[in-house]
Amino acid sequence: MKVNWFVVALLSAIGLSFIYPEASRSNWLESVINYGIGLIFFFYGLKLPFQTLKKGLQNTRLHILIQSFTFLVFPLLVLAFHPLLKGTDFEVYWFGFFFLACLPSTVSSSVVMVSLARGNVPAAIFNASISGIIGVFVTPLWINLFLTNSAQGISFNEVIVKLVVQILLPLCLGFLIQQSVKKKIAPYLHYLPLFDKTIITLLVYQSFGTSYLAGVFDSVTIPELAIIMLLVLLLFFVIYFSLGALGRSLNFAIKDQITARFCGSKKSLVHGSAMAKIIFSSSPLLGLWLLPLMIYHISQLIIVAYIADKQMTSKS
Repeated sequence: MKVNWFVVALLSAIGLSFIYPEASRSNWLESVINYGIGLIFFFYGLKLPFQTLKKGLQNTRLHILIQSFTFLVFPLLVLAFHPLLKGTDFEVYWFGFFFLACLPSTVSSSVVMVSLARGNVPAAIFNASISGIIGVFVTPLWINLFLTNSAQGISFNEVIVKLVVQILLPLCLGFLIQQSVKKKIAPYLHYLPLFDKTIITLLVYQSFGTSYLAGVFDSVTIPELAIIMLLVLLLFFVIYFSLGALGRSLNFAIKDQITARFCGSKKSLVHGSAMAKIIFSSSPLLGLWLLPLMIYHISQLIIVAYIADKQMTSKS
């Protein structure tokens, strides 16, 4: 398996935020991140393949299974543990898990992994793309259950407006003009993932730097961090194997089973970081709430890449 330089960059950003957190409060960084988030989703719109999306739309049962797990099963599973942790010191960690559970699926990595494992690629593209659009509305709807206490009183309507303006509108604009600029931008499309990862790395640095300056991580112990990592892995495997079992019981084709497991078990760091920035603004707890998502993102990349590689090798 190759070195994933994005993971290295994310870990480096966290380390740098610990060593030099002061720059996380600079106005220039705030501006770069805010404009960068809009451009990320504008570029997503430019890349959305209309014909592939249209083809992937046909497999209704598969789409319902994936989106149900992404936006219903995932959040409800984590929500079930809230009564046990409410009012305890671990409630703040639980909220990070709940935010993770409410997020949409990844786009590029889901499609790449499904392709490697010889799954249903058109269905993967459709589900990954539509998941991000659904998440603009469904994610804050779930988070709104705890928004007053956790996001310093930001109203649900204000969150929706910000998400639509900064995420959905740029995405739709990119999608609408893609045909007219397709030939002109084609030679530069391979640079876009680098731009996405740069903005997300800056956002991670800012979030963790703000939390370090506020002393949020002072109380996080090594055993607590280890427990968070174990729970993240447990959450991933429960969802992954549940999707596999349901896919088999519903008599899905092998390609569709692969797509269901890979798309339904993944969560988007891009959407998560952007949404956290908008929903929670400059809350000092932002870094702590992003911690489960960071661990989950790194874990899902490594685990799913390993599984996809094994499946590709076994079919060769």
